[in-house]
Amino acid sequence: MNRETCERMYHTHFMRVFSYVMTLAGDRHLAEEITQDAFFRAFAKGSDFRNESDEVTWLCTIAKNCYTDEIRRRKKTGPMPEDLPATEKSIEQLAADRDSSFRIHVALHAMEEPYREVFELRIFGELSFREIGTIFGKTENWARVTYHRARLKLQERMDQHEN
Repeated sequence: MNRETCERMYHTHFMRVFSYVMTLAGDRHLAEEITQDAFFRAFAKGSDFRNESDEVTWLCTIAKNCYTDEIRRRKKTGPMPEDLPATEKSIEQLAADRDSSFRIHVALHAMEEPYREVFELRIFGELSFREIGTIFGKTENWARVTYHRARLKLQERMDQHEN
């Protein structure tokens, strides 16, 4: 991969990849490191890109693998706090509110896969269902159904902690 292609790809997709990693990591510094590592790996193995998916999907897959590698390396976990929001708003409306967004991220952290990641990719990563399906090697319909189930599970979890 030549230098101009790398620069174009970096400037075009950096914010989407960083936003995706930020939803995974929840820590700005860690997200920056992982995003940089993902671009480094992508550029080092640029010949592996076969145009079977969008560039951003390919980059997000690399970023997901970098994040997974980092988590395995750190082997860290954390308890879920008890102060989840009590509200009548939908999950999407809550995401717009910064404080509620943090609480949603905490609740999402405890949610099982693939629901957590599909929800984060759709809401925070702003990826299409087609792109999400491609990341997981599944269909667009699978991504839609999984997102819907994740949304219901998250709403249920938020409602349980409301009482």
